[in-house]
Amino acid sequence: MLKQQLGTSELFVSEIGLGCMSLKASNEKDAVEIIHKVINNGINFLDTADLYEFGMNEQMVGKAIKRKRDQVILASKVGNRWRENQEGWSWDPSKKYIKSAIKESLRRLETDYIDLYQLHGGTIEDPIDETIEAFEELTKEGLIRYYGISSIRPNVIKEFATKSNIVSVMMQYSILDRRPEVELFDFLNDHNISVIARGPLAKGVVSSNWRQKLGNGFLDYRKEELEKILPSIESVLENEQTMTSLALRYATAPQTVAATIPGARTMEQVTDILNAYDQYNSISQHQLEKVKVLTRAQNYTAHLT
Repeated sequence: MLKQQLGTSELFVSEIGLGCMSLKASNEKDAVEIIHKVINNGINFLDTADLYEFGMNEQMVGKAIKRKRDQVILASKVGNRWRENQEGWSWDPSKKYIKSAIKESLRRLETDYIDLYQLHGGTIEDPIDETIEAFEELTKEGLIRYYGISSIRPNVIKEFATKSNIVSVMMQYSILDRRPEVELFDFLNDHNISVIARGPLAKGVVSSNWRQKLGNGFLDYRKEELEKILPSIESVLENEQTMTSLALRYATAPQTVAATIPGARTMEQVTDILNAYDQYNSISQHQLEKVKVLTRAQNYTAHLT
């Protein structure tokens, strides 16, 4: 699998990674098998967060990669602080919290360092200079190699891009969520900051199983609209290509996208992703342009600060 440089860092991540959020620590055996399956098939980029399952997701990932640490680019996130009763969480981007949270993440992950440590959200009202200082100190201390943010707030992203040494921004991006194309890709490309695209399958709505995933719609697309658009998108496919392969290819096509991280909960879903990658490179730019005609490029209307 092709590896791409993450920003200006020395990290080269597989263009398809694995979002581990859907893997359940309560089903640890299957989760570990899934992680081993993707690693054995060339995926080296795994993303988790201390928020997921009260930290148990990190713990499960740590067990899975214990003897494969040198094969993995490991990413985690910080900033959401569980309340003591575990009934919800609060936002804490303070230097004190970040520097204490990293120690717990390292313990759960059973590793001495995290390759990519990401701020898990944020607003323009945060003490951004203090947050940056925390990440810079962690880098100097060798506890993290690089840092980034996970955000869909344009103002926050631009603030970090101009004031810090982030190498990446994780954001939602797919055939049905093209907001980053309009407002952020050119800016981030100019700053040599890579995008990690999450949600490339749009909760399954642009997967091979899309007919069972429509629900009430997606983002600003109503279900009735998707029932008309998705067959037209499917008609773009050629030969053995699938909707999953098209969705993954679309999400990684822009120059600034280094990797896309579909989530997977079952081995069947992982197999679909790996099979889709077999057809991934057969999808042409012409096909991607057809998809753009069939969908719309939205603007961010919320999360503007």
